[in-house]
Amino acid sequence: MRSTYITAIIIGVLFILWLASGQLRDDPPPPSSIAEQNRNAALRAEEKPSVGVRVATIYGSEQPRLLTVRGETRSKRTVSVKAQINGTLEERLVERGDRVSVGDVLCRISEEDRGVTVIESQSALEQARIEYEGSRRLAKQGFQSQTLIAQSKARLAQAEANLKRSELSVGRLQIKAPFDGLIEDVGLELGDLVSSGSTCATLVALDPMLLSGRVSEREVSKLRENQVGRARLSSGEMVDGRVSFVGKVADRATRTYAIELEIDNSDFSIESGLTAEIIIPVQRLIAHKISPALLSLDDAGNVGVRTITSDREVEFYLVEILSDAGDGVWVTGLPEVSTIITVGQELVVVGETVEPTFETLETAQPGVPATAELAEEVKSS
Repeated sequence: MRSTYITAIIIGVLFILWLASGQLRDDPPPPSSIAEQNRNAALRAEEKPSVGVRVATIYGSEQPRLLTVRGETRSKRTVSVKAQINGTLEERLVERGDRVSVGDVLCRISEEDRGVTVIESQSALEQARIEYEGSRRLAKQGFQSQTLIAQSKARLAQAEANLKRSELSVGRLQIKAPFDGLIEDVGLELGDLVSSGSTCATLVALDPMLLSGRVSEREVSKLRENQVGRARLSSGEMVDGRVSFVGKVADRATRTYAIELEIDNSDFSIESGLTAEIIIPVQRLIAHKISPALLSLDDAGNVGVRTITSDREVEFYLVEILSDAGDGVWVTGLPEVSTIITVGQELVVVGETVEPTFETLETAQPGVPATAELAEEVKSS
């Protein structure tokens, strides 16, 4: 029992001494002013070792801001070529998939008695012309009245009109292609009874091919006719074209505007109705190519990049991603020549002084535009 009391007394004495040590400590007085507080903070910062980071100097280059629109390929014209007279189909000269030129005969209707009608109209015209000339000679001799001359002249005009109608009727026996295109469908078979309005074939114009899409009201003002563009088809093929139409009236439901690009399709290799991603450069900016891993967020959740100044202080620049270059991303918002933190950016804050170690990156040198050919076309246009 005596040893237990002694142990408890010793512990109590040690506890009292520990409490007394806090009261007897000689703490420094609080700063008397804000200036003194700032000096103390600066002294503490100097005592703290600088964080080591890796940095690289990168250079900006001109890049186009790309407007990307979802769209589809669409034939410029699709026409059902129809008969204009009645008859029987004597011959159909095309099949589905055939390529035709303007003026090519698609279907031929039986002539029946239309050829005879032309001959009859020609004879009637010749007779009316002779009668009219005879009336004029008699009128010069005073043996013919003006009334009879007018009647013979009217008969001549009627005969000319009848002949013209007969010839037009014969000409309509051949149903011809109104433009170059591809036969998408046929509507008549040999021996079919043809009436005015019967469809011989459906003709599609595939050259040039149209790329149609819709853009928002914020983007439509950036577009103009004859502007260069590019599209990635569903097959992965890239095609070039130019803006041929920019709508001026918004769709009431979506508040979007229609746009169209024309692309060359002289070989008819592009089908109508394919989905496409339309890419149109609308502005040129100074941009930098960096690794996506260098992007970070500020306290507000904005995307940016941490850089350092010539005094080794950390800065944060908000950036906007322009495009994906495969081996990096093109961003805008940085100074044309920037020293970015490549390793350790997550360990530092804005305003902090760091100890940089410089390194060389592939993206540190002046970049080549990811869409170089398209960029040159934009510049020339």
